[in-house]
Amino acid sequence: MSKLAILGMGAFVAVALVSCKSSESAYKKAYENAKQQELAQASSQETVAPVQEEVAPVVAAPVVAPPKVVESTTTTATNGVREEKVTVVSGTDSLKDYNVVAGSFSVKANAESLKDFLDGEGYQAMVAFNAEIAMYRVIVATYHDRASAAAARDAFKAKYPNRKDFQGAWLLYRIN
Repeated sequence: MSKLAILGMGAFVAVALVSCKSSESAYKKAYENAKQQELAQASSQETVAPVQEEVAPVVAAPVVAPPKVVESTTTTATNGVREEKVTVVSGTDSLKDYNVVAGSFSVKANAESLKDFLDGEGYQAMVAFNAEIAMYRVIVATYHDRASAAAARDAFKAKYPNRKDFQGAWLLYRIN
């Protein structure tokens, strides 16, 4: 009986192996179908006349540099003033039209530190904030007229000839 069972099992395994197709042939069929589709698409595209796209010529525009703010060391300067809308956030709120800016910072703590230093030097510094560009301006002097502000800027620069950061002091016209 065991011989008969072994023989039956062997026949069953042989039938099972013959009836199952290998997965390799399924992959091969899928690959061949994809190849045929690619060839069919390529041949159909060849029969259709190729469409030529019109390409507009590229014209190089001249490069225009943004206007520079030119600082002048004379009190009769006609340029070198930036116009900004600022509000005082630290110090007395007595900003006039023309202001001498000693420093500009994106971090309020840095602006406050410079303000404290300048207060110790005898100035009544203020910190003003420009919300449009998120910058804090440290103002050391404020005037109604431009000539006085320019003279104060020049005097400030002359007082600190070895401080490169103060040599960049500039004039700010406050927009209301």
